[in-house]
Amino acid sequence: MDKKSLQSEVASYIGKLLRDNFGKGPSSVYVSIEEPYITVYLREFLAPMERVLVGQDNGMKVEETRDLMMMELLPEIKATLKHMAGIELGDLFYDWSLTNQSGMFLGVLSNVDEPEGYSDLPDYATKKKIHKEISRVSELAEKVPEKVDSYMLNSRTLLVVRDGILVRIEKELIRNGFGETLKLSKRNLEKTLLRESHCESILGQEVLDVFADWDFEKDKSYILFILKPDKG
Repeated sequence: MDKKSLQSEVASYIGKLLRDNFGKGPSSVYVSIEEPYITVYLREFLAPMERVLVGQDNGMKVEETRDLMMMELLPEIKATLKHMAGIELGDLFYDWSLTNQSGMFLGVLSNVDEPEGYSDLPDYATKKKIHKEISRVSELAEKVPEKVDSYMLNSRTLLVVRDGILVRIEKELIRNGFGETLKLSKRNLEKTLLRESHCESILGQEVLDVFADWDFEKDKSYILFILKPDKG
C-alpha cells in the first residue's frame, strides 16, 4: 500500500473510532507518516456536552474525561495500526485544543531511541532560532531543557522534542501519584507561553494550533505546532 492510501486508511479508522467512543467524531482527520513519527490532526472535534462544559469554563473536566477514555483506546489504536498497516508504535501521545475544537495524536515507531538517525526528516532554515526560543520559554515554565531537537514533518507540522525538562518538585509529584494533575497544569501553562512566544515570527508562518504532551518516565516532552501553509 502506498503512503497516501495508508494515510487515508488510518484517517478513516481514527475518525470512526472516535465517533464510536465519544458520540461525535471529528469533521476532518489529517494523517502524516514521516518515519519515525506519525501525526494525526483532528478538526471540529467537540461533542455537544463538551461544548457546554467548555462554555462554562469547565474545560479541565473535559480533558480529564477524555484522558480516561484515551487510556482505554490507546492499546486498541496501537494494536489496530499494527494489524491494519504494519505500523508498530512504541509510544502514542495526544493533546486537545478545546477552544479550537481540535486535537492531535503523535505516534513514535517502536525501537526508536534516537530519531536523529533518520536523516530523511525535512530540515528548515530557522531551526537554531526556534531551539533558542523554545529553551527561553521552557525556562519561564520550569527550566532550560538538557536537549532540544525539532523536525519539520511537513509544510504545516513542526515537531519539537525536549529532553531533561522536569524539575525536582515535578518528579516528586509524579512519584506520589499526581502525574495526571501535573500534566494538565503544565499543558495550560506551557501552551499559553508558547502562544505568546516569538516562534510564529521566527517561522514566518501563522501558528494555528499548539499541542504538548510528556513522557514523564523518560523525562521527554513533545510539542507540535500546526502551521498555516505558506502560499508564497
